Amino acid sequence: MERLVIDIPNTKSTLVKHILKELGVIIQQESKPQPSSYRTKLSQVSTWTEEDLKPFDEGKNAFLNFTPFEW
Repeated sequence: MERLVIDIPNTKSTLVKHILKELGVIIQQESKPQPSSYRTKLSQVSTWTEEDLKPFDEGKNAFLNFTPFEW
């Protein structure tokens, strides 16, 4: 069996689906993820406090204040 993806204008969608079904074509609807699955994924994202970010700022400032040695 071969899989075919086609774009059908909204006004002709019903007609085309009817013709394809008469020819024995199996039409599968796109499965869209449920909004609740997005919420679940987002709830598992970690958040960083200001204290967590301090080492990064200190490291950045250390490089900004660095002066190279002169030979």
